Amino acid sequence: MIDKLRKLFHAPAAESGRKRTHNVFEAAAAYVSACAEDDQDQMDEAASWVSPEALSFGVRELACRAVIALARERDESPQAVARTLLGLPVA
Repeated sequence: MIDKLRKLFHAPAAESGRKRTHNVFEAAAAYVSACAEDDQDQMDEAASWVSPEALSFGVRELACRAVIALARERDESPQAVARTLLGLPVA
């Protein structure tokens, strides 16, 4: 009975007739991947999902996590990885 109530109150957006909402991290992932693919339409769509401030926070968080993951994978410092990705000399 409780499971049925949960399903009723947490119905997917398509079933409930409401527009699906996206969180800041979904928006950031879609926006950054669209930038990488040079897909302006997808960039515009992802940017409309959240406020500009929230998108900025999400993109910043994604960048930090990506640099940390690459640094661990390469056994380098995050600073060295970030500078390499930007084409800057590693100091």
